Amino acid sequence: MKIVILDAYTANPGDLSWDGLQAIGDVTVYDRTRPEETVQRCAGAEIVLTNKVIIGKAEMEQLPQLKYVGVLATGYNVVDIETAHQRGITVTNVPAYSTESVAQMVFSHLLTVTNRTEHYAVQNREGRWTENPDFSYQDTPLHELSGKTFGIVGLGNIGKRVAQIALAFGMQVKALTSKSQSELPAGIQKVDKDELLRTSDVLSMHCPLTPDTKYFINAQTLQLMKRSAILINTGRGPLVDDQAVADALEQGTISAYCADVLTQEPPQASQPLLRQTHAYITPHIAWASYEARVRLIEIATQNVQQFVDGYPQNVV
Repeated sequence: MKIVILDAYTANPGDLSWDGLQAIGDVTVYDRTRPEETVQRCAGAEIVLTNKVIIGKAEMEQLPQLKYVGVLATGYNVVDIETAHQRGITVTNVPAYSTESVAQMVFSHLLTVTNRTEHYAVQNREGRWTENPDFSYQDTPLHELSGKTFGIVGLGNIGKRVAQIALAFGMQVKALTSKSQSELPAGIQKVDKDELLRTSDVLSMHCPLTPDTKYFINAQTLQLMKRSAILINTGRGPLVDDQAVADALEQGTISAYCADVLTQEPPQASQPLLRQTHAYITPHIAWASYEARVRLIEIATQNVQQFVDGYPQNVV
């Protein structure tokens, strides 16, 4: 059985193994694949694994032997699901492998803004503290999280875990969610969109990207937020209008923006958020802890094995 991995590098840059898949079939691993290379590289393969390489209708029509597409991620918008169903191609994803990792990144970003530990560490490597007349100094505002309001858009696996951590910090947690109040874990208050925007000291995005949620954060919604608010996006780039947020930071409409995702990845050099002092941007790495990537590959391998055995799991 021929198995092809089209873009293996981000999941496994060399510190992990594909041995589990190699025990199932003949595996060919490509670190990266350009769109024009996809069909040629998948030719003759029954099983294809992809993270960001698109497997659309045109690709499927040229791959008559293709029986299975495994997405090395939770989101599966890179695959034309309708065409796959029509052609009898099984598509799977890897849900919930990165919950802990992404939740941790949310608070890494938040504490970067409230405590600025790296800022002070860099200064002190350059001798700032040794030259200080007092035993202590601060040149940035420092704030406690306890007592502040943490707003969450979307209460899936990651949103719920983020809420638990916020509660542990002593924060009040409010959520915009389709769930009823009776379904919410203790300590989380269901609110409407306007209340969430107006009252959140921290607002964190954890909803799926749909036509209704695209640009959920835009010039109009930003005007409803506190000027001291911290906005965090570790979900999907287009949940946020990048230019509107850059303008809001420039104008002081909100105090900080923390993001692990952008609308275009990698971004162009002209991306306005990259130039903003109060924008804290990481390169889509919230999912990529060593432990999360181990789980990713383990579950992806189990998905393939279950498909081969006739009992597919995590089918989308």
